[in-house]
Amino acid sequence: MKQQHLDVLIAGAGFSGMGAAINLQKQGVTNFKIIDAGHDFGGTWRDNKYPGAACDVPSHLYSFSFEQNPNWSRMFATSDEIHAYMLDVAAKYNLRPKAEFGVKVNSLAYDDNTCLWTVNAEGGKKYVARVVVSGIGALSTPSIPKLEGGDSFKGEILHTARWRKDINLKGKKVAVVGGGASAIQLVPAIAPEVGELTVFQRTPSWIIPKPDYAIGAVEQSLYRALPFIQHLRRNAIYAVTEMFGAGIVFNTPMTKVLERLARFNIERAIKDPELRRKVTPDYRFGCKRMLISNDWYPALTRDNVELVAGPVTKITPTGVVANGKEYAADVLVYATGFEVPKAGAPFSVKGARGHDLATDWKNGAEAHLGMSVNGFPNLFYCMGPNTGPGHTSVLVYTEPQYRYIAAAVSRMLTEGIASLEVKAEKQAEFARFIDERMPMTNWTAGCQSWYLTDGGRNTTLYPGFAGEYVLKANTFKLDDFEVVHKDELRSSDVA
Repeated sequence: MKQQHLDVLIAGAGFSGMGAAINLQKQGVTNFKIIDAGHDFGGTWRDNKYPGAACDVPSHLYSFSFEQNPNWSRMFATSDEIHAYMLDVAAKYNLRPKAEFGVKVNSLAYDDNTCLWTVNAEGGKKYVARVVVSGIGALSTPSIPKLEGGDSFKGEILHTARWRKDINLKGKKVAVVGGGASAIQLVPAIAPEVGELTVFQRTPSWIIPKPDYAIGAVEQSLYRALPFIQHLRRNAIYAVTEMFGAGIVFNTPMTKVLERLARFNIERAIKDPELRRKVTPDYRFGCKRMLISNDWYPALTRDNVELVAGPVTKITPTGVVANGKEYAADVLVYATGFEVPKAGAPFSVKGARGHDLATDWKNGAEAHLGMSVNGFPNLFYCMGPNTGPGHTSVLVYTEPQYRYIAAAVSRMLTEGIASLEVKAEKQAEFARFIDERMPMTNWTAGCQSWYLTDGGRNTTLYPGFAGEYVLKANTFKLDDFEVVHKDELRSSDVA
């Protein structure tokens, strides 16, 4: 008896998983399932609910181009508003019957004979699929620093990506470990209510002003009545971010302009020379992620807030130690971001002919167009290696990936294709492009960041403009793949 299987299994129910599913539907593919370890759609916006959580990309660009939202309340939407938008999109495209939540993947294994993937999940769950699409993203597992005495703290311990709504910070002594993207949103939001707030910053970031504003009813009505105006607005924002890319990705006169803007942001808010010194980076603008905020620096000047410049060395039962001094705390908050896989995957992936992803990627992840890996047929990545944005919305990069993957699956189903495996030379060609271009960027200019592997290789970001990547990834090319048709398999193996 033949084993029933899915045409496509999508791992992840965030923007990538949803986008992949919607584009499969547009291609007429219906035999698919979405699985996610969380409790609902939303991905990072379902999980990141800390005070002040918001996107640092304008709302009109941080949304599906094919499903614009005329009702954004702000130029930079909050986490709650983005999550609500995603739930609305999931409902409109009837994705919920296709989704199964609370499913954590343990392993993927490919069968060379049947050309099928077996996906094993916690609790003994098993799925068999012709194609697997990974939409789990790189930023999903909270990073908790391994610190001496980390388990000894007697008060409440939180992470920004696992915030608890029942926590009352009013009048408490709060220690925030981290000074990056989540900290610069959290600290201004909680500073007015806490008793004392100590922020531990290992490395300062370049931060430019945030051009945020409330979108009024008149502007929203205009977008509802004339949707093309919102599309024009989206395109204009995209053009501005690409212009910024000239200074963020590459070292150009625009880099100096943005650095001056960031220095102005410090000078207008902070008068104390010592505090200015603590928040001013000593590396080139663009080396690390650029941040945006209007209230981070003012928050640091509050009487009840202290910025400690230096790494945390120890956690005690009653506080945090840095620079040889202990700072008392009732609540410890890790605003330390996510664990970024430097090699392999967060679970075992066994491909064709004995390939193991952890082994193949031990010196750094690579994939053709960031989507397909030689040795792993019928496996596609959204937001795979070197497709991260350094200057614009991640959705600009993932939308062509959704279309590419859906087109590949459609060809497989309509042409009786059992297996698609990207050619080794095509993957190597893209990897050479990445390695040759990367030294021209700001990210490898002698600086350290989470973008880099331990060996100094940037496997995270695309070393160029978003439009360049879109042109490369916009069209699925069957000639880039080794193709096995179903009629080439033994009849007993065909599912």
